[in-house]
Amino acid sequence: MKAMSKVLGIITARGGSKGIPGKNIKLLLGKPLIAYTIEAAQKSGVLDRLILSTDDPAIAEVAKKYGCEVPFVRPAEFSNDTASSLSVLQHAAKALKDGDGYEADYILLLQPTSPLRQASHIKEAVDLILKTDADSVLSVAEIPENFNYKKTMILAEDGTLKLINGDPIYKRVARRQDLPKNYWSVGSLYLFKTSLLFDPIKPSFYGEKTLPYVVDQKYVVDINVLADWDEAEKAIRELGIKN
Repeated sequence: MKAMSKVLGIITARGGSKGIPGKNIKLLLGKPLIAYTIEAAQKSGVLDRLILSTDDPAIAEVAKKYGCEVPFVRPAEFSNDTASSLSVLQHAAKALKDGDGYEADYILLLQPTSPLRQASHIKEAVDLILKTDADSVLSVAEIPENFNYKKTMILAEDGTLKLINGDPIYKRVARRQDLPKNYWSVGSLYLFKTSLLFDPIKPSFYGEKTLPYVVDQKYVVDINVLADWDEAEKAIRELGIKN
């Protein structure tokens, strides 16, 4: 049954980027930024379909050139600065169901701003959710030990330093071997059961059973400003990423 599960990849890319104008199709080392995500998804071999949700005809044309489906134009109400990713994916899922009766068991949200994501990352995340029957799989990276919550401090109301949980700082964990691993969401993979999008109480990407897919820090970049773009170029060269 799980081997027959349908996994839908959805790339979200609206026009009107403010940080880097036209960033989704801007050339990154000779290739449109969005192409890195399309090619990684295609090479993973685990997606039933791969579609783009966009309001921008130029982005749509580039995506089609690289073999990505563009089954609809995203409406303006889901393309403004206040539209949530949740509403965008709900619209996409409903559009496919209404358009051709297509319903996936799982949805994989792929953001073009993570060009270091590899096909192997996608495959391993999908294998994980199918093997475990988790509700969701989230891409994360380990937080450097200096920023571990067992070491992080705040300034209390009385002006003294406290641990982030309010404990006195003498309770800080001194030995790195004793630190629990901490993680942060890196934004390259959001994989979840489609039913979660339409939960009648609290629609979400995350269910009760959310598992981590741990990504090596060297594959982590989220492009929002030009400094991120420069970092991505450097990483692609160093890693030899060709997709």
